[in-house]
Amino acid sequence: MSPAEEERSSPLPERWPRASKFALSACAAAVAELVTFPLDLTKTRLQIQGEAAARRGPGPAAPARGMLRTAAGIAQEEGLRQLWQGATPAVYRHIVYTGVRMVTYEHLRDSVLGRVEGESFPLWKAVVGGMCAGAIGQFFASPTDLVKVQMQMEGRRKLEGKPLRFRGVHHAFLKIMSEGGVRGLWAGWVPNVQRAALVNMGDLTTYDSVKHFLLLNTTLVDNSVTHSVSSACSGLVAAVLGTPADVVKTRIMNQPRDKQGRGLLYKSSMDCLIQTVQGEGFMSLYKGFIPTWMRMAPWSLVFWLTYEQIRRMCGVTSF
Repeated sequence: MSPAEEERSSPLPERWPRASKFALSACAAAVAELVTFPLDLTKTRLQIQGEAAARRGPGPAAPARGMLRTAAGIAQEEGLRQLWQGATPAVYRHIVYTGVRMVTYEHLRDSVLGRVEGESFPLWKAVVGGMCAGAIGQFFASPTDLVKVQMQMEGRRKLEGKPLRFRGVHHAFLKIMSEGGVRGLWAGWVPNVQRAALVNMGDLTTYDSVKHFLLLNTTLVDNSVTHSVSSACSGLVAAVLGTPADVVKTRIMNQPRDKQGRGLLYKSSMDCLIQTVQGEGFMSLYKGFIPTWMRMAPWSLVFWLTYEQIRRMCGVTSF
C-alpha cells in the first residue's frame, strides 16, 4: 500500500487531528450549553438588575430578586420557553469559542510550552496556555456573544412595554452591523476577552492541573471519577475569577449606542467598573455569582465528561 493510500485509510483524527478536536469539543460544548442555558439567562438578568434600578432614578424601587425568584419570574411572566431565549447564538458562540480555545490550548501546551507525557507540568505554563487560549477563542466568538446577551434581554424589554429590537439571530447580526458596522459586532470585546482569559485560567488550567496531579500522585486512574473531581474544581475557580469581568462585559454589551456605535452609558470597561463599584458597591461585581457558579459547575461537568468520552470513542488520546 502506497503512503498516500495509507494516509487515506487512516482514521480521521489521525489525518486531521486539530480539525477533529475542534469538532469534538464543539459538540461537547453544544450539549453542555443547552443543558445549563437557563442559569446563564438568569445570571444575565441579575447582572443588569442594579443598572436598571440606577437608570430609573428616584422613586419606589422595584424589589430585587434573587436567583430562584428571577428564574421563576421569567418562566411565569414570559413563558417557560423564554428560559432558553438566546440559546441559538449561545450555541453558535460555543462552537467557535470552545473549538478554538481547546485546540489552541492543546497546541500551546504540547508544542510550544513543551509538556512531557507522564511528567508534572509547571503551573505557570498552564496559566499562560489557558489565558492565551481563552483570549484567542473569545476574540473570534465575541460577535456571537454580543448577540446572545442582547437577545437574552428581549423578554425584559417586552414586559417593560418597549419594542423588541430583533426578530431572530440573523436579524440581530444584520441590525447590529447596520448600526455600528462590522466593528459594532465586536462591541465590548475588550472586557469579553479579559473575562475569557480569567475564566480559562480557572477552567482549562485548573482542570488540566488537577487531573494530572491526581493521576501522578494518587491511585486514581484516567476515568469519569477523575474527570468529575477535576471539573468540579475548575468550575468553582472559573466562577470566582470570571464573575467581575462578566458583569462588566454584560453591561457594556447591553448598553444603548449612538449612530456611531459608541456606548451611551460607559466609555470603556474601566469606566463601567468604576461606575458599578461607586454606584452599587464592590460586591455588585459578584452579582449573579451563584447562578454563574451553579451554571459553570454543571457546565464543566457535562462538558468535560462528554468531551473525554467522545475523544475516547473516536480514538483520540485523553485531554
